[in-house]
Amino acid sequence: MRSRTPDRLCAEAVELAREAAEEAARPGKVGEHVEALADGDRVVTHYFACEDPGYRGWRWAVTVARASRAKAVTVDETVLLPGPDALLAPEWVPWSERLRPGDMGPGDLLPTDAEDLRLEPGWTGEDVPPPNSAVSREMTELVDAEDAEVSAGPPSAQPTAPARGSIASLAEELGMRRARVLSRYGLHTAADRWDESHGAKTPMAQAAPASCVSCGFLIPIGGSLGQAFGICGNEFGPADGHVVSLSYGCGGHSEAAVMPKPPRPAPPVIDETLVDLMPLRPEAAGGEEDLGHS
Repeated sequence: MRSRTPDRLCAEAVELAREAAEEAARPGKVGEHVEALADGDRVVTHYFACEDPGYRGWRWAVTVARASRAKAVTVDETVLLPGPDALLAPEWVPWSERLRPGDMGPGDLLPTDAEDLRLEPGWTGEDVPPPNSAVSREMTELVDAEDAEVSAGPPSAQPTAPARGSIASLAEELGMRRARVLSRYGLHTAADRWDESHGAKTPMAQAAPASCVSCGFLIPIGGSLGQAFGICGNEFGPADGHVVSLSYGCGGHSEAAVMPKPPRPAPPVIDETLVDLMPLRPEAAGGEEDLGHS
């Protein structure tokens, strides 16, 4: 526990501490004495400002001590420590946690860990179903009856294309020729990522006239994620070529792209397109008509 009052002899050994700091540092890089703090009984640490431009805010710390009933002060250690306003490098983060989507460039390789939680084993090549499988006996009888060729090992381990009628051929046709596939955890993390970038809570979806589930530009995808996601195929949409949630939406919805008809003006109260004959002298006009008929 640090004592509040530094030992007097140790606190007065400023020059001894400075000499130790100058011996460890480059010439002219030890600045003024900043403070002296007690680290224990007869143990004091002197702090000097560091004048090295590469260590702005750092301090040279020299710890001195003396034995009980002794008057000679000796140096314990000298070290360069960051001060309260020191310029420090950012905290180191492992590359696996530092990598972010979009960081990979052409030619970059990203190896996956064997215990990656996002993946799980795919088709293992095991021909015999588990004991609790309801079709284990039927499967065995079918293989024996048809004398189908059964390849050893997973399909990905086959050096050539699997022969017709083998289990590996069927696995390749069904898209199972992979050593590992996404686990439930991997599916959930992918769904959370996609929903955060192109989901119902985004500002674009909040202002959309309708959701993607009713849009003609939505391209369906297979698998379990196809129940909640699809691919946008609208070249003018903000999510063109991206996986979007069915609840996402934008202004490029197929049913909202109908151009409105131009408004028709109301009929005029006074029709100025027609001309009405208005005689200046109705009596004279009437008399001329009577003379004409007589």
